[in-house]
Amino acid sequence: MARPKVFIDGEAGTTGLEIRARLDGRGDIDLVSIAPGERKDAGARKKLLNAVDLAVLCLPDAAAREAVELVENPAVRVLDASSSHRIAPGWVYGFPELAPGQSDLIKSAKRVTNPGCYSIGAIALLRPLVDAGLLPPDYPLAIHAVEGYSGGGRQLVDAYEGNAEPKITDPYRIYAFELQHKHVPEIERVSGLTARPIFWPSYGAWRQGMLLEIPLHLGLLPKLPKAAELRAALAARYAGQRFVTVMPEEPRPVVLSPEALNGTNRMELFVFGNDATGQALLVARADNLGKGASGSAAQNIDLMLGLAGAQDYALAAE
Repeated sequence: MARPKVFIDGEAGTTGLEIRARLDGRGDIDLVSIAPGERKDAGARKKLLNAVDLAVLCLPDAAAREAVELVENPAVRVLDASSSHRIAPGWVYGFPELAPGQSDLIKSAKRVTNPGCYSIGAIALLRPLVDAGLLPPDYPLAIHAVEGYSGGGRQLVDAYEGNAEPKITDPYRIYAFELQHKHVPEIERVSGLTARPIFWPSYGAWRQGMLLEIPLHLGLLPKLPKAAELRAALAARYAGQRFVTVMPEEPRPVVLSPEALNGTNRMELFVFGNDATGQALLVARADNLGKGASGSAAQNIDLMLGLAGAQDYALAAE
């Protein structure tokens, strides 16, 4: 039986390189590439896009939309790692652990949109609480996240690592002050919210690794839940999942490092609470290039090709 052919359109970018690194050496997939000199040749790309079983798009948003238009072969399935189609009709959201039955939807879909790095942490924390009735969809949420500079793509990586001018030396940068970050509509829609959350992201001076935090005033929630009830709802949703773990209340960490899960496809969810003050803090930790991008993509590739098995979608140790 022929092995399925996979083409990563944009394999020279940060996400594309990491997806390829997670798939290289596997005997059940044929990775096909375009010649470097033909990467901007629409005709050559169109021919390859229509000759494979699965096309993975690791492109800027506009280029990803153009690539989808080039796919005319109805047998070709598409996984888009850009943000172009995350709330588009006809596209299945590629977070297999999102809800019961989501992995089956991904398996059968012709078009799958990979989650955003920030989005997947926020949605993993919020969607189960909304579904359980513990968090009203119109709750006024504030979400903060910090990740390594690889989240900004090749240009930011080069600027931080001294391969481009001007070199960036700042240890920490907040951005998106217009409060229009492209992940917000995705977080709102997929989490089941009816009120737009405030979201402010930031970069730190490390290559990869991410923390996302959501504070809650429990006294403003209709059911007045304790932190333990929030944790229980998350634990019930992700029970038995390989790549999403709800961490226990104890031992409570003194600090959380954003880099602890680097190179893996894992995500850890924390609920910190103070019942005396009626406050809770939800935290998601992941590798923004792992479960936040390329690890998720590799997991979705296997689901779409019917190959999901024992792989952990981790990068090989260097």
